[in-house]
Amino acid sequence: MNTTPAASGLRGDVIAGLSVAALLVPEALAYSGIAGLPPSAGVIALLVGLLVYGVLGQSRFAIVSGTSSAAALLAADIAAAHSAVDRTAFAATLVIATGICFAIAALLRLGGLSNLIARPVLRGYAAGLACVIAIKQCAHLVQVPSTQAQPLMMFAELLQGYSRWAWPSLATGIAALALLFAFARLRKLPGAFVVAAVGIALSPWLSAHGVASVGPSTLLPTFAAPALPPAGEWLGTLQLGAALVLVLYAESYSAITAAAMRHGDPVQRNRDLFALAVANVASGALRGLPVGAGFTATSANDDAGAQSRRAGLFAALASAILVIVCAPLIARIPLPVLAAIVIHAVSGAWAPSAFRPYFLWRRDRLLLIAAAIAVLVFGILNGLLIAVVLSIVLWLHQVSTPRLSVLGRLPGSHDFVRIDQHPDARAVPGWLVLRPEEPLFFGNAAAMFDVAHTRVLEAHGIHTVVVSLEASSDLDGTSVEVLGNFATWLSNRGIGLRIARPRQRIVDLLDRARLPDLPPADLRYWSVDDAVHD
Repeated sequence: MNTTPAASGLRGDVIAGLSVAALLVPEALAYSGIAGLPPSAGVIALLVGLLVYGVLGQSRFAIVSGTSSAAALLAADIAAAHSAVDRTAFAATLVIATGICFAIAALLRLGGLSNLIARPVLRGYAAGLACVIAIKQCAHLVQVPSTQAQPLMMFAELLQGYSRWAWPSLATGIAALALLFAFARLRKLPGAFVVAAVGIALSPWLSAHGVASVGPSTLLPTFAAPALPPAGEWLGTLQLGAALVLVLYAESYSAITAAAMRHGDPVQRNRDLFALAVANVASGALRGLPVGAGFTATSANDDAGAQSRRAGLFAALASAILVIVCAPLIARIPLPVLAAIVIHAVSGAWAPSAFRPYFLWRRDRLLLIAAAIAVLVFGILNGLLIAVVLSIVLWLHQVSTPRLSVLGRLPGSHDFVRIDQHPDARAVPGWLVLRPEEPLFFGNAAAMFDVAHTRVLEAHGIHTVVVSLEASSDLDGTSVEVLGNFATWLSNRGIGLRIARPRQRIVDLLDRARLPDLPPADLRYWSVDDAVHD
């Protein structure tokens, strides 16, 4: 019997929703533990994120719920705030503030917000964050509380206290991890759900051997007013919320874009910003975790055969049923099993495939490694800030390094190319053609024209210098001033200056500048060949 495309699509959404729910419910409980909040926080984030994005979002495949990175960063934010208010209430304040920041970004149409974090920084940060999360979960595996906050010190403390390890708990966690990695090869099988179910079934026997369980707790949403920070902490709260926005949107946009590219779907950044804004405000109001589109869950939804956003709605319905029906059983999940689920969930950040391209391309390797180390050494929040600052510093170093090429004409052609790369290219007698290889701005203009001075002094018998500005889309005030000084320096030596391939904005700017030694007639050469032949 043939089925219609609509029926086939509905079946695919139902199957995907059920599969994703089985994956997400155990992870939601685990993410609550990462944030140091009650299990209900992860469940609320899961249900709210799926429902809100299913109604307001654009991507067919995005699964919006709590994520490991957001949960870890929330925990760091709460610790950094040093607030005397209730931890859960203050967490709700941060999540609502995150949603408000998303709303402001949507209103200002700041869809390019994700570009503020370079991909190598994000991947290095994710790897370092995964290490931090795994180290903290090791305390649950061995059932030894740690007194250290710094990840490396915590790991050292756990190793030194090996005599106090609960070996049955550690064996349970290792067995659960082995099963999770084995089930990961079977994409259609919800490994986290199966392992959690096995842990529940074995819970009485494990408890008899001293293995701790999650314990009873409420999993249903409860509305409560958020706790406002003290007057002196508003600025700090805003900074913490901004960090959450950057990480959540960078991670979400990466997941959404990857799914869209696989299927040729459009991406509407500002619509997604609005959907994430509403989802985070709603989650915070119900005291849930911050939410975003996780790469693992989104990929799992796609692999399971989702056809539309209905898959997320079916996943929300299935998750709610699981939570309501299985609430008494969830309390029996062994803690080392939950820790294993967390470690497995973040293990994708260590995959060699995430780092191999940068070492193959020989680009941004230092940035990648430094971002990971910064998180481990300086903590989650400070590590992120250091990694972002480092990426900006490296970018400034790259664009500030003066790279000025000398161009020559290919024989029998009107094309001008770099002489150092094309041995056949020849300089035109009496002319020196220079091309900055980076956009001119205040950070490199003076150094660039210092190199230009040297090239002029090295040349002999030239009467005109041509500067090709094809790499610059605009000029700032420093660049205009330095260019005017260069024109005056050439004029004092009886050498003319012409500007080739300028953008219209640069032409208009230099017209307004009225540089005395750079008349308007020397600004409108749309090719190097025109400038040399005129």
